[in-house]
Amino acid sequence: MATIFSRIIAGEIPCYKVAEDDKFFAFLDINPLVKGHTLVVPKQEVDYIFDLSDEDLAAMHIFAKKIAKAIKKAFPCQKVGEAVIGLEVPHAHIHLIPIRKESDMLFSNPKLKLSDEEFAAIAKAISSSL
Repeated sequence: MATIFSRIIAGEIPCYKVAEDDKFFAFLDINPLVKGHTLVVPKQEVDYIFDLSDEDLAAMHIFAKKIAKAIKKAFPCQKVGEAVIGLEVPHAHIHLIPIRKESDMLFSNPKLKLSDEEFAAIAKAISSSL
């Protein structure tokens, strides 16, 4: 059975897409810690990020770097933090989170509740900064 991320990539489940190329897909986290919280996933369905080939792992980080630079342009912040937890969905993914302070990356923080319009505007702001 396909993961929720594979179903998003296939267009079966709607998302707020930020970018994609032949191997990777970036979209907004629907339970964001802060505005601009984006997920980067490989199109290949792999549960554990370190099961990716060295080449694909490196390429995923290069793709994530482009997205992080766009996030930083769209949402001024100190840095864009990167987290790989991988327990929530059995499909490798990188969280990119604009941060002003370390505690902005605490996954125990309350998640933002945003409207469709806010999500769409955030996705557009990031993708237009690429």
